[in-house]
Order: sequence, then structure tokens, then C-alpha cells
Amino acid sequence: MIVESLVTTMDAEGRVNLAPMGVEWGEEIVLKPFLDTTTFRNLVATRAAVLHLTDDVLLFVEAALGEPRFTWRPAETVRGAVLDDACSWRELEVQAVDDTPPRARVVTRAVRTGRGREFLGFNRARHAVLEGTILATRLHLLPADEVGAQFARLAIPVEKTAGPREREAWTWLTDFVRARGVPLAATP
Repeated sequence: MIVESLVTTMDAEGRVNLAPMGVEWGEEIVLKPFLDTTTFRNLVATRAAVLHLTDDVLLFVEAALGEPRFTWRPAETVRGAVLDDACSWRELEVQAVDDTPPRARVVTRAVRTGRGREFLGFNRARHAVLEGTILATRLHLLPADEVGAQFARLAIPVEKTAGPREREAWTWLTDFVRARGVPLAATP
């Protein structure tokens, strides 16, 4: 099963990188970063990461498309950063790395888990924002008219069920894809 998460890694100087990532969830957690990413370089260098579960879709959008705004504290077991607003997290140690292009397969083991605030879940708008975020990160792979059509479909649940953070995230997404030449209808 693939679970959408936010992953923090640190470089040798202690700078924190935050990236959204669908991970293989099971006894082992498998991360699949692209080889040319900061996440991959940090995982190889430090052999550690922190995986976060959250229902804050604005943070997913920020992490995927721009400079994410987040606060954090040091992890307890690994060299890493725990997001202050995470619902839960897993401190991960890297067990194995397969760096076959184009995406690595990094097998990890959870060495500590933690819980933060309550997970409120995903309403239809949050699901739509997550799907829109994935589309926005794949603009180089998909035809613009297909992305536009999918955004039109996703706009409906955003219009009907979004709260302020989901609306802010949706606006960010639509501005991002429009700026890259994808024709979209007006934002809800």
C-alpha cells in the first residue's frame, strides 16, 4: 500500500529538507526518492529520515511546489527533524539502498514512533488537493489539456467542502499550473 507522507531529512550541516512522498507502508517502510533530489542525497549521507503523517494539505503543496513553512524539533533517536504539526511520525534508519535509476528504493526500519495532534482525516477537498499536488509535480510528463480537465473535476469538491487551508492550498496549486501554461477555469 502507498501512503502519502511528508519526509524530513538532514544534510551534514544540519539543514532540514522537507519533501512529500508516497511510501510503501508495511513492516519496512520503503522510500522512493528520485536520484537527483536532496532527499536522496541526505538519506545516503545520514542513513536517517523522519516520516510524518498529517492531514495538513497546505503543507503538502508547499513542500511539493515551493518553500514550505514549518517548525520542527530534533528527533530523539535519529539525526532528523520532527514536524511540530505532525499527527504522527516514524523515526527511520536506512537498512538498504538500491540506486537503480530513475528512482531509488530505500528500505528503512522505524526505530521510534511518536504522536502529535489528532488526525482529523481527509474530506473530499483534502483528497482533491492531494491529487492536484501530484498532478502539479508531473506537468513535465502529462499533456496540459489532460491536467486542465483533471483540475476542473477536482475543483468541484474543493468548492463544496474546503476550509481556509484547503482553499489556500488550491489557490497555490492553480496559480502554479497556470503559470506553467495549463489553461484552467476560475478558482473556486
